[in-house]
Amino acid sequence: MASASTIDVARIIDDRRLDGFNWSVIVWSFIIIIFDGYDISAISASAPLLLKEWHVANPGIFMGTVISASLFGMLFGAPVLGYLGDGMGRRTATMASSLIFGVFTLACAWATDLETLRILRFFAGIGIGGMMPNLIALNAEYAPRRVRATLIIIMFCGVTLGGAFPGFAAVYLAPTYGWQVIYFIGGVLPIALAILAYFVLPESLKYLVVHDKRAAAEKLVKRLSPSASVSASTQFVIADEGKTTKSLSPAKLFKGGLAYITPLLWLCFCMNLMGFYFMIAWMPTILRNTHVLTPADAQFAAVLIQIGGTAGGLLLARPMDKKGFLPVTVLFALAVPAIAGIGFFAQTSTTMVMLCAFIAGFAVLGLQFGINAASGMIYPTAVRSNGSGWAFGIGRFGSIVGPILGGYFVAQHLPLNQLFLLWTIPSIIGFVAALALTLLYRSRFKGLGLGQREVLEAAE
Repeated sequence: MASASTIDVARIIDDRRLDGFNWSVIVWSFIIIIFDGYDISAISASAPLLLKEWHVANPGIFMGTVISASLFGMLFGAPVLGYLGDGMGRRTATMASSLIFGVFTLACAWATDLETLRILRFFAGIGIGGMMPNLIALNAEYAPRRVRATLIIIMFCGVTLGGAFPGFAAVYLAPTYGWQVIYFIGGVLPIALAILAYFVLPESLKYLVVHDKRAAAEKLVKRLSPSASVSASTQFVIADEGKTTKSLSPAKLFKGGLAYITPLLWLCFCMNLMGFYFMIAWMPTILRNTHVLTPADAQFAAVLIQIGGTAGGLLLARPMDKKGFLPVTVLFALAVPAIAGIGFFAQTSTTMVMLCAFIAGFAVLGLQFGINAASGMIYPTAVRSNGSGWAFGIGRFGSIVGPILGGYFVAQHLPLNQLFLLWTIPSIIGFVAALALTLLYRSRFKGLGLGQREVLEAAE
């Protein structure tokens, strides 16, 4: 505490031991975001079933436009609902996101043609895109600095875990209940969780301080630090962020120390999501047409990407807390041979395809955990959801282009080894951007997440 009449809420959060309050925030965020990951992957898991039932003559049109519709929605949802999170609160924006994608995903179960499905997936994408930046911001603002990356990444594992479930639903439930069951699960549960979030998620204490919501902030301070001496004249501050402001202008993301960091972060998001969404959009369809893998093997390879990503994200957590962005750079490099290996072994070895799929998920999705955590660590409270939202939103350009380019290359009937070799290019570009960001942090801020005060003061 700076004085008898001032309480630094950042210090309260950083000095606390992890307790039931912290784990409650993480666990409920994890459960809620599971269905964000589920709904992202639902369309890819249902695609082979829909192609067959609706007698779609050109799979490239289906995959390139319907899948990209939800990604296009995420392009708008991430910055818009990130803006809402900075203006109206992380919890409010999280509830809105879950409700939006739950309602429109449920409606997909009654779709009867591609155009209807395309429209519904666009609006579902708005909610999907808004969920991530707000839950990242909420968890970043309750995590002690010493384990901030770790806790964000643990929470974000819910996305990859959720992304694996549609594949299982397609294999084990859809033969009995139809492809509609995939969307029924992905719609009903997020709607229920949107309501539950009001009761189980706290609002961010740092957000309440920045927005001068004293009564609510005081209750949380007393809950987090019962020994704190709070009087009517006590002022709550966030000392490690310097002077906080309520400006929501995106221009704040380019001021001072952020002038180079924000564009590099955006490029990392864009390149990595381009490679990731190519894999989850096209792999089940491409691999099931080989002579080596069965349709079930093709679905399982997609599941292994999600499982590998969870493992990669968890193993990345502590190194990020200690080494900043450097581990992300290493995983960008590892992604290149892993992606190429899927195409190289697709016609010869099921075992090697599965191994490469796991390693590709470990690298590509694992490092996505890292840059997601970075987006919640480098921006100050006043623009944290907005900063994360714009990073996710710009990244969606890559996720939209990925399936579309994939459809174009598949239509050229390229050999699989050449197809996947082409798809190492985004990881190569991402490696260069990540290396530049690593060097910039080392020279300027001496560690990811440790320079927020300098960044903010430089932006004032």
